[in-house]
Amino acid sequence: MAHGFSSKGLIVANQLHTVGLHRHADDRTDAMTTSSSLKFLALGVSALALTACASTGTTTASAASATAMAAPVTERSEAEFQADREAILAMVGEYDVTFDFSETMPIEAGYELAEDKTTPATEVVYVIEDTGDYIALQHLLLVGDPFSPTVIKHWRQDWQYEPERLMAYQGFGTWTMDAVSDADAAGAWSQTVYQVDDSPRYGGLARWEHASNASTWEPEATYRPLPRRDATVRDDYDAIEAVNRHTVMSWGWTHEQDNSKVILRDGEPRELVREHGINTYTRTDLAGDFAAAEYWEATADYWAEVRDAWDEIMLADSFTVEDDENGTLLYGPVLSEGQAVFYGAKDTEEAFAEAADVIELRVTIDGEAVSVD
Repeated sequence: MAHGFSSKGLIVANQLHTVGLHRHADDRTDAMTTSSSLKFLALGVSALALTACASTGTTTASAASATAMAAPVTERSEAEFQADREAILAMVGEYDVTFDFSETMPIEAGYELAEDKTTPATEVVYVIEDTGDYIALQHLLLVGDPFSPTVIKHWRQDWQYEPERLMAYQGFGTWTMDAVSDADAAGAWSQTVYQVDDSPRYGGLARWEHASNASTWEPEATYRPLPRRDATVRDDYDAIEAVNRHTVMSWGWTHEQDNSKVILRDGEPRELVREHGINTYTRTDLAGDFAAAEYWEATADYWAEVRDAWDEIMLADSFTVEDDENGTLLYGPVLSEGQAVFYGAKDTEEAFAEAADVIELRVTIDGEAVSVD
């Protein structure tokens, strides 16, 4: 699918007031003028450590969530469909964020719980595409000086109504694209999450549930790769099996994760430890929001090219991505090319050509290298 974007695609938080009050994607304000001040690329790359607290990634696994997928649904009313859209679009805006993860129960004998990890952050979330039944939301981290922050491209979440396929992580860097039955798709939205370089993380499928003061989306448990916060420091498990719950309220939204850290390497999956995570997005007015607008205005075309490359790869039934625990093989270089565009060191086509070379080296389909145009 196309992922084109222009400066008129930005939505900033002061255009949002409460849940359900949103503009259509074609009615957004122009992005602010690109800043002339340059910041060190090294700062941008090192700040990626912060992204570890928010990223976790995909496959269909065993346990069913409390969001009853079992109930037969044949049709979503127009009012319900619009309520779903409003809940998704309510995640757009400017936020004070807290990423909070706590291991809660050791399963493997002798395992000692890791220390809790709590990280504050500030983020801006934009709509970068809205076609009605498809909505793409891009998260941007603001780090450093709150009045003149450095912008780091963060995760992306794509929402598709009644999808035909769902991305599923199988472990060890391999994903499949699984067919979704008509019964499962009816009235449901898939969420597909991508990491900072737009490479895949995880996907899920569920129907939104709306109450008077909150809307909740909760899929079945799925596998996902190790989050960066663990991948860089430990190798005692191979995937996370997670329930990925979004709850949207008038003051902001939360992203809860009920995680089981799973060992797959012995051929029979077993739990190592259980963990609870909650990422809390509290709506605010950020002094440095202009920097996010400047970054996206400068780099949107580059990232559209990268998204299109991944869309082509994900037409396959399965694919494998090779990276190291620090992301230096794939996402580091691809992200750095985007930074080069922002700083004016490269134009979009030159930067994308370099990114395409990196993707071709790290992604295979049925053991064969991919070709990225």
